Amino acid sequence: MSFRMGYRWFGMRLQSCRPVASKMNDTEIDPEMMVKRPKNLSPRQVWRFSPRRSYLPMRLRMTKWLKNLLLRCLPAAFVGHIRSWIVGRLIRNFSARVVEHSYGGRRMRVYLADGLSQAWYDHDWGELPEITNLRNSRLRPGATVFDIGAHQGVVAAMLAHEVGPSGLVVAVEGNAHNCQAAVKNRELNNLPQIEVVQAAIADKPGKLYFNTGLNGQLDDGSGAGGRVAVDAITLDGLAERYGFPDVVFLDVEGAEYLALSGGHRVLESGADFFVEVHVGCGLEKLGGSASEVMSYFPEDLFEILARAEADSEFRPIGRNSQMTQDRCFIIARRTPAKT
Repeated sequence: MSFRMGYRWFGMRLQSCRPVASKMNDTEIDPEMMVKRPKNLSPRQVWRFSPRRSYLPMRLRMTKWLKNLLLRCLPAAFVGHIRSWIVGRLIRNFSARVVEHSYGGRRMRVYLADGLSQAWYDHDWGELPEITNLRNSRLRPGATVFDIGAHQGVVAAMLAHEVGPSGLVVAVEGNAHNCQAAVKNRELNNLPQIEVVQAAIADKPGKLYFNTGLNGQLDDGSGAGGRVAVDAITLDGLAERYGFPDVVFLDVEGAEYLALSGGHRVLESGADFFVEVHVGCGLEKLGGSASEVMSYFPEDLFEILARAEADSEFRPIGRNSQMTQDRCFIIARRTPAKT
């Protein structure tokens, strides 16, 4: 199998080399873009703007069909090896660089280590709604924050500015490549209050398998995303090492239930939580559900706010809110004890 065929069949093209829409379908393709070639394209991009791109909708359908056929026919572990090889090649071929943008109103320098980080971080960010909301509670100078699923440390850097030099941000990430980028971003912005920990959050300490994708996720047991053994740590274990947090950010690509299962003492400590609930995006594959995630925040102890992916503000919801039936973001703030 040639590299180009494997590259296209397994759908691993990233936004770093995609001058048209990042998630293309038949209705998103601009016919004019197919023949009008922008300047300064790399050799790999030139073919995308040739006249034969008029056949793109059919080619996309064929690519999807072939990909699904291979995923059904090939052993999952073999698919995982191919994906790991493709990801490694993408990283090696990417021209890493440092950019400077505004993130939440602060100028920061960010190391772009791969195409995914370029797509996510190579532009200005507004202030994150969760930071705006939690600033009114326990996210303040001197606070301790656990950023679980920190990717390459950009959100951790934003949180570090909130807690200041007297605070602490513990950035936990299971992917070694992303951890290295997070360390570089910490140094680029002179933020010694960030502690980068390479580990995966889980319900118990030990070892577990992580996939090898650019946006790391716990292996669901199939090995289809590649497999690498990493240290596992619990929220309570982090608290023993760094002290109980004031705020916990949890973005773990479907492992929310496992993470909360290992954090009973942290939940009882009064910390505020921000959780991205990955309904339909990995939560069920890892044995969890939205109702199980919500069960860790009883209504008599926590005030629950939520927003959908398209919303910009959080609003109060009940436990059985329809919003939690899809991917959403929740904030759980411990309510004061009644006397």
